[in-house]
Amino acid sequence: MWAAVINRMGRARRVAVRATLVPLLVRCGIALSLVLAMVVAWPVEIAGGRFLPLLIAVALYPAIAPRGRGATVVILVVVAGWIADTTWFEARVALWRVLSIGTLLYLGHTLSALAAVVPYDAVVNLDVVTTWLGRAAAVVLVSAVLTVIALGLGAELAGSAFVLATLVGLAGAVGATTLLARLLRR
Repeated sequence: MWAAVINRMGRARRVAVRATLVPLLVRCGIALSLVLAMVVAWPVEIAGGRFLPLLIAVALYPAIAPRGRGATVVILVVVAGWIADTTWFEARVALWRVLSIGTLLYLGHTLSALAAVVPYDAVVNLDVVTTWLGRAAAVVLVSAVLTVIALGLGAELAGSAFVLATLVGLAGAVGATTLLARLLRR
């Protein structure tokens, strides 16, 4: 048992010595965005209390090990916190929180994808990361604008027209998913 612990400590020291700046900054971006998403999503009573270290540890895991299901687990924990806050604690659904959580989760997820393919000791040009973040910013901006428009239309089209628009949107999403699945099988 002690040999395994010593072996892991040696590997951690080797990683710390060989790590380069850009992959380290990407992993810091993962940690920052996912910790902020946890804090924004969870109720203040929980996130500000004794569970804060546990939430931070869960949020930091994808920054340490970006390959695997860590980012998905964090996203599910953040969504569970937001659902708990808006249902159990009856917090008001605020647009800034929805947009913040969506933005922070997307940034954490996309940076995890980048960190999964860039080794910790790789020499990476900063243009790679800035281009990646530029595309992520464009996606976040477009989705935020569409969210605000959809919420505005939702208030205007209350009733059967809203239900019809929702069903048409779901049918479009299913159709796009089916089309992409068929194209990937080629």
